[in-house]
Amino acid sequence: QVQLVESGGGLVQAGGSLRLACTASGRTFSNYGIGWFRQAPGKEREGVAALRWDALITYYADSVKGRFTITTDNAKNTVDLLINSLKPEDTAVYYCAASRIRRTIASIRVEDYDYWGRGTQVTVSS
Repeated sequence: QVQLVESGGGLVQAGGSLRLACTASGRTFSNYGIGWFRQAPGKEREGVAALRWDALITYYADSVKGRFTITTDNAKNTVDLLINSLKPEDTAVYYCAASRIRRTIASIRVEDYDYWGRGTQVTVSS
């Protein structure tokens, strides 16, 4: 089993950038597909970016393409979400998740993920 912890959230002005990190304990990331999700108040959780287990394939939701980047930081053993050109509508709790069964694809479907972190709040002011 893998335990996930997100960090890096905060309050930022529109147009700014953030780097969120997902840290795993108990296991390494190498056997899991990793996804980043977000949930705004009153809305369903949605997938924004995903990385296949070997880090060779990524997938992004249309709403974030060109602004979000999912990447690994091997020195820190994290899977990071780089967010540029932040908009107020990006305000949400951001979660990382790990998938064992769907590790061979880069999925942004909530139901494909087995393990979840508790989230980190991102608030974008206009």
